[in-house]
Amino acid sequence: MRDMLIHVERAEGVSLQAQIRERLVSAILAGQFPPGAAMPSTRAMAQRLGVSRNTVMLAYQAMADDGWLAARERSGFYVSDTPPEAAAPQAPAPEPEGRAPDWAARFRVAPSAQRNIVKPADWRKYPYPFLYGQLDSDLFPLAAWRDCMRQSMARKSFDAWSDDRFAEDDPMLVEQIRQRLLPRRGITAKPEEVLVTLGAQNALFLIAQLLVGPDTPAAIENPGYADARNILGLGTDRVLPIPVDAEGLDVARLPAEAALAFVTPSHQSPTSVTMSMARRHALLDWADAHDGLIVEDDYEFEFNYRGQPTPALKSMDRAGRVIYVGSLSKSLMPGLRMGFIVGPAAFVAEARALRRLMLRHPPGNNQRAVALFLALGAHDALIGRLHRNFAGRWEAMHAALDAHLPGWAQGAVFGGTCFWVRGPEGMDAAALAAEARAEGVLIEPGDVLFAEPGPGGEPRPRNYFRMAFSSIAEDRIAEGVARLATAARRLGAL
Repeated sequence: MRDMLIHVERAEGVSLQAQIRERLVSAILAGQFPPGAAMPSTRAMAQRLGVSRNTVMLAYQAMADDGWLAARERSGFYVSDTPPEAAAPQAPAPEPEGRAPDWAARFRVAPSAQRNIVKPADWRKYPYPFLYGQLDSDLFPLAAWRDCMRQSMARKSFDAWSDDRFAEDDPMLVEQIRQRLLPRRGITAKPEEVLVTLGAQNALFLIAQLLVGPDTPAAIENPGYADARNILGLGTDRVLPIPVDAEGLDVARLPAEAALAFVTPSHQSPTSVTMSMARRHALLDWADAHDGLIVEDDYEFEFNYRGQPTPALKSMDRAGRVIYVGSLSKSLMPGLRMGFIVGPAAFVAEARALRRLMLRHPPGNNQRAVALFLALGAHDALIGRLHRNFAGRWEAMHAALDAHLPGWAQGAVFGGTCFWVRGPEGMDAAALAAEARAEGVLIEPGDVLFAEPGPGGEPRPRNYFRMAFSSIAEDRIAEGVARLATAARRLGAL
């Protein structure tokens, strides 16, 4: 309350007392003065506004008479717990004076106009949330994370993260990434080749800002990660969608003029197919032959239940043409927003300089807590727990889809946390999602994951959708899929 700033104008044509009342009533209606809050003393308010104390006293007393304030003997004035009924609705904001700016004309880019993935904020209220990217909090080792946070507050760690590092990362976290995460992918990297980011999406934005200009041809998977498509689309009009099949990105259809290709080879987003070794070699050959770059988003590599782990594309790179993007969002917690880039030192140095202009560095306390979580083996234990749990959910989902929606699940799925589902031709997955919500079931329509228009100019398909199991208990999966099938029958899709 003491920091609330109001002003009065002596030449406004309205008395100072009336102006004070109007400003304070508007503030109360806007919620800036909460019920029961103490008003500044008449002396303090008078000094702040440069008016007489009597003027403020008369304004306060008039507001008390009208029910806006309550006077307490020897205590002062307080905001009434029950404002006048006639004024209970919030007062409309004052009309702007003068000519407002034409914001649409000012924007250099318009990201709000892009097609984006939309998920309900209240998804936890639904009993069958088949939503991708969310985590079942019951699986997270909260005690271990709390211990890491506590250790990060010890003097030694506190001094390490509380300083402004400008563009530098926590060396302990960089070392843990190099020693514990990258070797599992067959990757070796020097410290100067690693950059910590606010998740994979922040990494992709940095990469696009550095490498993509208005005329840069950039290839993406189709269907693919919508945010990667949109990030690239902010920088260039030449986003090139390349079809995906059972072996991943169709490398034979990559144009020679593409400057870079964005791929998700471990578990293709959203189909979950794994890029074959033949395609990986072909992709590296394409980059070498055409002086191209490859951006590898290696998400969910930990969750492979059906086959042997495949090496990261980066581990096969001998010419420094692969920029590797990793994330802890799926294996740790989505809200932490912790990821990293691995690339040639020259590229990482520029990305670090760009990141400094944007946010300097990710929060130091989070970096140190994650470093401790890795160093103490808590992350390894969590991965083991998630792997065992998700494997059971994968089996339950596979069986339920076969039983209730036979033939809808697409292709060979080797792991990950979701299924890519194709309904019959003519079915609208958005309509199915709306119908299923009435059954307590949440699914994600897949049309937003397709580029538009398609490679042959055809409209994007609308009969695909994604179903994830990372945020739903195994014992609810079968019933949830059965309810989805019920919704599909009501739409005539079954």
